[in-house]
Amino acid sequence: MRVPRVFIVGAGPGDPSLITVRGLRRLSEADVVVHDHLVPPRLLRLAPADAEMIDVGAAAISESLEQDAVSILIAEKAREHRTVVRLKWGDPFVFDSGAKEALFLHEQGVPFEVVPGIPATIGAPAYAGVPITYPDAGDTLVLVRGHEDETDAPPDVDWKSLAHLTGTIACYVGTQQLHGIVEALLKHGRPGDESAAVIYHGTQPGQRTVDGTLQELEAVVRDADEHGSAVLIVGSAVGLRAHLRWFDTRPLFGRRIVVTRAAEQAGDLVEQLADLGAEPIEAAAVQVVPPVDLDPLDDACERIDTFDWVVFTSANGVEYFLRRLVAGRGDIRNLKGVRLCAVGPATGERLTRHGIKVDLMPDEHLAEAVAAALQAKDDLTGKRVLLPRADLAREVLPRALEAAGAVVESVTAYRTVFESLGQPGKPDIYKMLLERQIDAVTFASASTVRSFAQQLGAEQVADLLRTTVIATIGPVTAEAAKQLNIRTDIMPSSYTIPALVDALVEHFSRETDTED
Repeated sequence: MRVPRVFIVGAGPGDPSLITVRGLRRLSEADVVVHDHLVPPRLLRLAPADAEMIDVGAAAISESLEQDAVSILIAEKAREHRTVVRLKWGDPFVFDSGAKEALFLHEQGVPFEVVPGIPATIGAPAYAGVPITYPDAGDTLVLVRGHEDETDAPPDVDWKSLAHLTGTIACYVGTQQLHGIVEALLKHGRPGDESAAVIYHGTQPGQRTVDGTLQELEAVVRDADEHGSAVLIVGSAVGLRAHLRWFDTRPLFGRRIVVTRAAEQAGDLVEQLADLGAEPIEAAAVQVVPPVDLDPLDDACERIDTFDWVVFTSANGVEYFLRRLVAGRGDIRNLKGVRLCAVGPATGERLTRHGIKVDLMPDEHLAEAVAAALQAKDDLTGKRVLLPRADLAREVLPRALEAAGAVVESVTAYRTVFESLGQPGKPDIYKMLLERQIDAVTFASASTVRSFAQQLGAEQVADLLRTTVIATIGPVTAEAAKQLNIRTDIMPSSYTIPALVDALVEHFSRETDTED
């Protein structure tokens, strides 16, 4: 049996987490990803970092010549003995060109596999709380081709027969088609008092649902100033939305929240925000990289058994230290007998993930608290303490430990460098702030504050952020913001990412209650 080199994978209707387990596995194995323009960037980032990414764009399916070019591209990449994932928005075989591409591969003798995805006409209603079938809502479900081929012309169907079917009609529509389709249904006999809904930006944080009777909807869509596409659902089951809606009732629904953490660290915060309904806008202000000179870190790793304590002040410190302990001149077995202190639960969890026990964690997750906890735990006089940390770390902790009699050795385990916010493909944060499209900006370290301010303009950043909620993870970060005249609106009592998310929820819940 010939092993497939092309995988035609359905990405789903927008929410990156709706890709299937099999689809995600294929994506993680890709050498080349040929994707539709609508496939979300968060999903594309789950492909291998060195995979070739090719955006064939929405226009690629509007002309047969362009479609042929896409098919030829896929076949050529496969013939280079590379694993190709053709990532299709929605489902490859539901009103899509996936079958054309598969037929071309068949004719060319290129083995392929098809991984189904969730179509927009299935996923968007579910996220809007609309069951497209229901036992008492008729025995038919009709999917009508709409905007899949990027045309604004109404679909060519038997409107009279369609209007008289008892059941649900679901159609992916362009906003320019919408009024004509609703009008055609009413004209050919669909009851004006039947329930209907239009779902814009389905399964995404900006999802918006307009529901009512078909007659009411006809008036709304006629005057709507909407662009792009939507899903139209017509049928009595739409009336259940009032009882079944869940997606747009989440506490952070529709909130645009900027995440400034380094890309490799942002995942937890992004996922937690998204799970609560927010639209996380990833704008990494910093990047975490190894030291320029690894010798001091390698030397400390080689002598690790000569230290009494190793104090980790960040999860990054743990990761980069252990990486060199294993890869360099040291040996992880030499940690036996050395006591380990972690500044907080995230840092402690990173050690635990590597199977290493934490001996001490202060109640308050600050450098000052670390020093106090160590003194309460041990007589530090003459004790050797290693601090593997960032190049820009504060001197508060080593000074406090030295004052307590410890012999402190600080070593750079990693560097924090400023990341450009203006790179191609990144959101235009300056413009979004200027147009008041951002609800909150989060800062999880002092370095992210400084980088963010430097790139947006230190003199104007405070004014630019004046109408936006500012959330800082703790007092050190808040102080860095204060030095740049940036106020802090939200700071959790516990300086962790989950606590920061909880504080955002509490803040916006109060704001909503005030509005009500």
